[in-house]
Amino acid sequence: MQDIESVTLQAELWSVAEELADAARASILPHFRQGHLEADNKEQDGFDPVTVADKASEQAMRDILSKRRPQDAILGEEFGNSAGTSGLTWVLDPIDGTRGFISGTPTWGVLISLNDGGGPRLGIIDQPYIGERFCGGLGRSEVIGPHGTAKMKVRGTTDLQDAVLFSTFPEVGSPQERVAFEGVSERVKLTRFGCDCYAYGLLAAGHIDLVIEASLNAYDIAAPIAVIQAAGGIVTDWKGDPAHDGGRALAAATPELHSEALKILQHRLS
Repeated sequence: MQDIESVTLQAELWSVAEELADAARASILPHFRQGHLEADNKEQDGFDPVTVADKASEQAMRDILSKRRPQDAILGEEFGNSAGTSGLTWVLDPIDGTRGFISGTPTWGVLISLNDGGGPRLGIIDQPYIGERFCGGLGRSEVIGPHGTAKMKVRGTTDLQDAVLFSTFPEVGSPQERVAFEGVSERVKLTRFGCDCYAYGLLAAGHIDLVIEASLNAYDIAAPIAVIQAAGGIVTDWKGDPAHDGGRALAAATPELHSEALKILQHRLS
């Protein structure tokens, strides 16, 4: 496995990651809020949309990786797995929140992660339309946007009754998972829905306190893990174990919030 502790290599990897994010922006923005955009459905019994923008974004990122990092593996939502030899894997979600994208809301984003055998080491959450980019890992934790560049740090909320909680869907997975989620939602100050990956960026930047999700894929959560951990937060599954393979996820600003929420989730699921 390639050693990524070298400062020179870390700089190269960040250069690649930002080039990927720039290419994804350029591929996606011409399609956003355009009346002619059509979405195909990837699910037979539900609605999981995919657009030409999703595919163009991932293809643009894969083209860059084939030139700059051909030795690395790739896991992408639209085009699956590509093998590598370095022990490093780029995990790509070309548009996280395609439902929001086709609805015109600016809460979707591009997720880019670099994983080694221990999980995500570098992550980007990029919102092209707003022009915000949350970057975390390998010595970096910052948000770049309309207000310039700022260091990211989670806020210090320790009590659930003072916390702000986000989730993508009110259903939050299965009926049993919904009941578990409601156990936490009933205790917090405010619960909001529908922010997709943007909620993770808000947590890392110190604006909210908790994100709870279920039924995730690896490409939905890998980049947020790197970004939130770099800002001092915690991300696990609902058992307290690593979440980078997907499934259920609990992201928290502080150990105290994480512990309280985890106890409620586990109790409601038992």
